[in-house]
Amino acid sequence: MRTRSEEILSAAQQHVFLTVVSVALGFAIAFPVALLARRFRAEGAVLGLTTGLYTVPSLALFGLLLPFTGLGVPTVIIALVIYSLTILVRNVIAGLEGVPEDVRESARGMGFGPVRQLFSVELPLAMPAVFAGLRIATVSTVALVTVGALIGAGGLGNLIYEGLNSVFRAQVLTAAALCVVIAVAADLLLLGMQRMLTPWQRGVR
Repeated sequence: MRTRSEEILSAAQQHVFLTVVSVALGFAIAFPVALLARRFRAEGAVLGLTTGLYTVPSLALFGLLLPFTGLGVPTVIIALVIYSLTILVRNVIAGLEGVPEDVRESARGMGFGPVRQLFSVELPLAMPAVFAGLRIATVSTVALVTVGALIGAGGLGNLIYEGLNSVFRAQVLTAAALCVVIAVAADLLLLGMQRMLTPWQRGVR
């Protein structure tokens, strides 16, 4: 840790960057996709497609992307976004479908239009399920980032891969432990954001 602190810090920063960007892009895609799926009653088809993409092995997915995006960060981010869609789309749909119908009817009775009803009524009530999806997707993405080491852009995975090849166990253990720390910290951060945005849920176990 003392002699290679700069290398470790750089790898950890790349790991966090890849995780944040991938989950943010994944949610930016998943939210409108989930809304369109509900609008056109295509939830089954959309979930089937995203689940099918999730089952593609990472090596095969990298192989499909490499001719178009080449080695490096863009390929890893695209792959991570694809893997996050299954979790995020499913949880957004589940959260919106869990809103009681009588609540929707009350909103319509108060003169709420579709957009106002979505953002003022449905989305706040769906927030726990949405954040649950974000937490799962973030933690799984932290783990999946390490696979990017196979094409040279895996954050802490690069150190794990190098350590395994050189049988440098201290490097492997340090990088793996930092992955766990990042995953736990991200999960607690999202949990804190959820509690802040849903104060009515604080007393619910």
